[in-house]
Amino acid sequence: MKNAELKIGCQTFTWEMLGERWRGGPDDLVRAIADGGYSGIEITDTMIGRYATAPDAFARTLREAGLTLVSFAFGSGSGFTVREKIDVDLDAARRWIDFAANFSGALVSMGSATIVSDGPLADKFAIAAECYNRAAEIGKAAGVSVAVHPSSHHNTLLFTREDYDSLFARLDPQVGWVPDTGHILRGGQTMPDTLAAFRDRIRYVHLKDVDANGAWAMLGEGACDVQAVIAAVCGAPAFTGWVVVEEESDRAGSDPAAAVRANRETLHRFGF
Repeated sequence: MKNAELKIGCQTFTWEMLGERWRGGPDDLVRAIADGGYSGIEITDTMIGRYATAPDAFARTLREAGLTLVSFAFGSGSGFTVREKIDVDLDAARRWIDFAANFSGALVSMGSATIVSDGPLADKFAIAAECYNRAAEIGKAAGVSVAVHPSSHHNTLLFTREDYDSLFARLDPQVGWVPDTGHILRGGQTMPDTLAAFRDRIRYVHLKDVDANGAWAMLGEGACDVQAVIAAVCGAPAFTGWVVVEEESDRAGSDPAAAVRANRETLHRFGF
């Protein structure tokens, strides 16, 4: 895939991490991402706001802004690891799959399996895999691809390469993966090895940076080899062409719109 064929999107978690300091709505996100030079958006269940029950209206808003919905991302208080909550989690998956089905090519990204209760880790991997697998079946019936997004945040079940091996060995082939460069590096993993090991699952990539100590950094200012990552994911057989930039550094915490705009400029300098 040539650089010109890549599509660059932006994730809304950059604003979501502000918590109560964020006083805007989804229209503000769409405007900031479009103004930042992006062509796609990945939005979450927390940030979709008034459009949660109005996919047609959201589609119009995106068209007017010149944006494509890359993916709809959601998580769960159960961390997808509590057996008694599987039905609730699958109801949420069904809801957002039905939402994404209104947008051609849009995926649904399910958040990282997380430890929220006591019990053997092997059981939690099995429960998470069951939830992801069943959600992917729901997605298949609706024509929507479902992918898993591991993270390195508190109590994640998916931190090291061994964790990835434990989960992915239990997943059906149709379950996709959204590799996140920042989380992979924070887990002490070797980027080329991890991307190569699960290349058949890659659907799109979350691109962000960390420094040598694992602290979040602006894109291009940390340890992530951006060009090598993009070259690797472009070779994946199910890669959709979307590179989704996500920013979690302190700079984003003070001015998200400026931070994502700067990251887009960085990619331009890299030739993307």
